[in-house]
Amino acid sequence: MFNAKVKSEVLKGIIDVTSPLVNEAKFNITPKGISLRAVDPAHVAMVDLTVKDKAFEEFKATEMELGIDMDKLAGIMRLSTSGDMVSLDYDEDTNRLVVKIGNLVRKMGLIDTAGMPDPKMPNLNLPAKVVLKASELSQGVRASEAVSDHLALTVNKDNFELFAEGDTDTVNLKLPKNLLVDLNTNTKCKSLFSIDYFSNMIKPVRGEDPITIMIGNDNPIKVEFDIAEKKGHVTYLLAPRIESE
Repeated sequence: MFNAKVKSEVLKGIIDVTSPLVNEAKFNITPKGISLRAVDPAHVAMVDLTVKDKAFEEFKATEMELGIDMDKLAGIMRLSTSGDMVSLDYDEDTNRLVVKIGNLVRKMGLIDTAGMPDPKMPNLNLPAKVVLKASELSQGVRASEAVSDHLALTVNKDNFELFAEGDTDTVNLKLPKNLLVDLNTNTKCKSLFSIDYFSNMIKPVRGEDPITIMIGNDNPIKVEFDIAEKKGHVTYLLAPRIESE
């Protein structure tokens, strides 16, 4: 059993977090909420998402799995406007998810979850942690997209730095400790990442909301933030690009 009512913004937030990495996702439903974990086809990035039942206006569920086509769900949600209430019901007889927006009803066929992987979250011991405002970070990333396809992130005990270098141009964003929400490291850490992936990861976070980044030297990066009015949490992992000598 699964039936829920939720604000369209919450559901769109879940789609924005998941759809850049995977077209199909296995949602694990429990009486306490929903969760998913997925790895992109290139095995470069991973998402771990949990949304508590409290993020929904109504939520009744037993333990089950729903295989959802994220493109289809995104297409349905494009028909909704801000403030719309969306109802979700699992129809066991037809194995469909019934999505209602106002007077519109869409019955969406589900994907068999039997072949879908259950990726494990690796236990990374990353030495540097920085927390900063989404607006600061996205400004640097947007500037970098114009000059390169990768960027370097550096953290030391005094500041956080983003650097991108193209054939002719460079972008540099340097934030001293007093402009950051938090900075914690005993060592200098630097890694290089794909801008496309990194940009998609931070897009769902708005304005002054904080983003936590954990980083090492040529290690995967861990990006964390809250969604659904702090009733949901997202963790991304992104593999580094190793510079060739």
